[in-house]
Amino acid sequence: MNGRKTYWHLEHLQRKPTDYEIATTKLLYYPSQGFEVQTPGAAWYARYQTGSPLRCRDWERFSDPRETTYAKYMALQAEKEAYIDGLLGSVDERGSDTELDPAWLEQLSNVFAPLRYPVHGLQMIAAYVGQMAPSGRIAAAALFQTADELRRTQHIAMRMRQLQRVQPNFGSTSKELWQNAPIWQPWRELVELLLVTYDWGEALIALNFAVKPMFDELFMTRLADLARHEHDDLLAEILRSLDQDCQWHREWSRTLAVMLAEDAGNLERIRGWLEKWHPRAQRAVVPIAAALGLSPGAAERADAFCRDYWRAAGLVDAAR
Repeated sequence: MNGRKTYWHLEHLQRKPTDYEIATTKLLYYPSQGFEVQTPGAAWYARYQTGSPLRCRDWERFSDPRETTYAKYMALQAEKEAYIDGLLGSVDERGSDTELDPAWLEQLSNVFAPLRYPVHGLQMIAAYVGQMAPSGRIAAAALFQTADELRRTQHIAMRMRQLQRVQPNFGSTSKELWQNAPIWQPWRELVELLLVTYDWGEALIALNFAVKPMFDELFMTRLADLARHEHDDLLAEILRSLDQDCQWHREWSRTLAVMLAEDAGNLERIRGWLEKWHPRAQRAVVPIAAALGLSPGAAERADAFCRDYWRAAGLVDAAR
């Protein structure tokens, strides 16, 4: 017996570790020790994880501000699911969907129903970021984000099915719209380019700083406001609930970015990636905002929201 404690790697804390610290600290062994079995996958990690220009001397310094464990995540989401289930059930009981304006339903069929496709893309990209992350804590945060995106896809599909009881053909052309409608092609191009962005650092920054802030602001906030205006309170509340997940995605990413931006080299690389990806997200917002009938300044507000987020993460100075 050498007297080492069970959580020897947390001895430096000089206290009993939290559940979060136990579950996430030094979770991944291969970034420092390599893989036990050499396969082609090892070369992939060497090129796109270890070889990423995004660097950090100690990735374990990152800590999810929410300290999310599996148990905590399940408890948080169970509460949200119970809330949304209650909302969906209340609409079925009251039959209030029959009172929605047919023009609003047509608008939703063109813009809301196809959301299943880009959100599924965001889910796959978040899963890749989690798979390639160089520390267990970043991997855990990204993979819980992946689960959130699955939840978002699920509730879009559930609301779509509910509206089909009022309008049987609701969303029936959503796949065709996603693949061919001009308003969706900038988003489709953006998602497909992200899906083949293999450097984990670039994938992280492009997803959580260039693309998702614009996407979430448009579809979770602006669309929710519009739904409220159209007396579709159920959709507004669903989107508001889903936006709580998006707020956490920005919070854990901001915390990581603040740490990374301490290194001037990282800051330069991150800014380069933002300059590459943000204009694409800007172009994607404009036709959707127009299709929703939002005010001409909606796209600019989404852009301003995104830039405020960058400033909060220390990625751009106050003047930019």
